[in-house]
Amino acid sequence: MFRNIIFFTTVFTFLVVVVGAFVRLTDAGLGCPDWPGCYGKATPTLAASDIAKAVAEQGGTHGPVSVQKAWHEMFHRYLAGTLGLLILGITAIAWTQRKRLAQSPWLASALLLLVMFQAALGMWTVTLLLKPVIVTLHLLGGMATLALLAWLALRQLPLTAPGASARRLRPWAALGLALLVVQIALGGWVSTNYAALACIDLPTCHGEWIPRMDFQHGFQLLRELGQTAAGDKLGYDALTAIHWVHRAGAVVVTSYLAWLVWRTVRLNGLRTIAVAIVVLLAAQVALGVGNIFTGLNLAVAVAHNAGAALLLVALVVLNFALSLKPEP
Repeated sequence: MFRNIIFFTTVFTFLVVVVGAFVRLTDAGLGCPDWPGCYGKATPTLAASDIAKAVAEQGGTHGPVSVQKAWHEMFHRYLAGTLGLLILGITAIAWTQRKRLAQSPWLASALLLLVMFQAALGMWTVTLLLKPVIVTLHLLGGMATLALLAWLALRQLPLTAPGASARRLRPWAALGLALLVVQIALGGWVSTNYAALACIDLPTCHGEWIPRMDFQHGFQLLRELGQTAAGDKLGYDALTAIHWVHRAGAVVVTSYLAWLVWRTVRLNGLRTIAVAIVVLLAAQVALGVGNIFTGLNLAVAVAHNAGAALLLVALVVLNFALSLKPEP
């Protein structure tokens, strides 16, 4: 039962991450401007009069508030709340059955603390009006939850340790995972600053390999959405810098993971995960390019977020396999 709950929760977390991306990409993050309810109500239906008043004040449904956006936001909150209960249950079982399971309960406890912090970030995302650093941390928290659950799920399987030659790849696989996390953070920074279409040509940006960019303001963390730390409007050169760095990061990560796959695919017991990584990597590159050429089509953009989550899980699987110790 413990194993089944963990595997279900891992898949469920992937769903929460994808729905979170959908909410962000449909500009529904402020569909309900309070937390945890919607105008103090449990559902947008109960808050219909408040939503109608807000829609009238903003001059139509083109703004951040509408019934549809409120449902997008609340649906994600319902999912996130369910996830929190699932992880609470996993932690309770991990502690009460720790002797029978013969596993340390501390990873489950870390997950519970993480999901509690995620709830706080979700609240601050709304109450601080989509401050980019908070929204990006919320994205990373969701990815971290997925990664830790994947690791916990792998602990429930009777896996065989790879040979000594494979274990020598362990630090390189860890570096690949770290690079991917940085790239996901950069992608989140692009999304939360609405910089996905700051460059609409490929492979150059504004017809140049190195266009005019404002790194100082683009990568200021403590500022409001669309503003500099001084309160001025965030310039186009700053958005270009955000977008360009994510592109440069994609080149670095793709090149490194391609090399890592080349080293891994020849090793017995690791070929399947190596093939999975290269397939997911190719799909991510294609979806990233597709975002540009489709003008950030919603389905393509959500798939790009989902691909990042799956690639993260694949790297977690590789690192877990390389961490296994051979039986004496």
